Amino acid sequence: MTKDIHFYEPANGHGLTHDPFNALVAPRPIGWISSQDNNGVLNLAPYSFFNAFNYRPPIVGFSSIGYKDSIRNIEANGEFCWSLVTQDLAERMNETSAPVEADVNEYAHAGLTAQKSRIISVPHVAESPVSFECKVSQVLQLTGADGQAVETWMVLGEVVGVHIDRQLLCDGIYDTAAAQPVMRGGGPADYFSVDSSQRFWMHRPK
Repeated sequence: MTKDIHFYEPANGHGLTHDPFNALVAPRPIGWISSQDNNGVLNLAPYSFFNAFNYRPPIVGFSSIGYKDSIRNIEANGEFCWSLVTQDLAERMNETSAPVEADVNEYAHAGLTAQKSRIISVPHVAESPVSFECKVSQVLQLTGADGQAVETWMVLGEVVGVHIDRQLLCDGIYDTAAAQPVMRGGGPADYFSVDSSQRFWMHRPK
């Protein structure tokens, strides 16, 4: 079967209406990252370059294009929280992506509640049904294949506390679809969610 392939070298441009890279690695879960500075000023920002990377210990990570308040706070204090963005929280998530000054409280700006965490000092989003309390394991400035540093920082953190709304637990199993997580897709404004009609089962071979 012959395919009509669009090929491009990223260094030379993609030749399309919109850069497809983010859309090709998609949909991506959104990490709603909370942090605070040394004066206790809170910061809340959504990151679509987010995922889980290890089971034991559980490690999650996100990357920030540019050295933003989240990275500065996390490097200073070694802690952050991740809170799940759900479909009913999508508009408020979008509000927290606004380019506001560092002293603006994004929780208040978006009508959200900063919930005190149990283990770390950084609060999480009370309205979110799932949150992780994390302690930083690594902060890395990314480099290209040529070894040159790029203006992107990746944060990896060990999850030391997990909050789950019990309504999302069925017979001890977390119901992903019931949470209606919001994920970033392609294009300048595409987002996706999931529902139970998209579920299928497939066990690993033994």
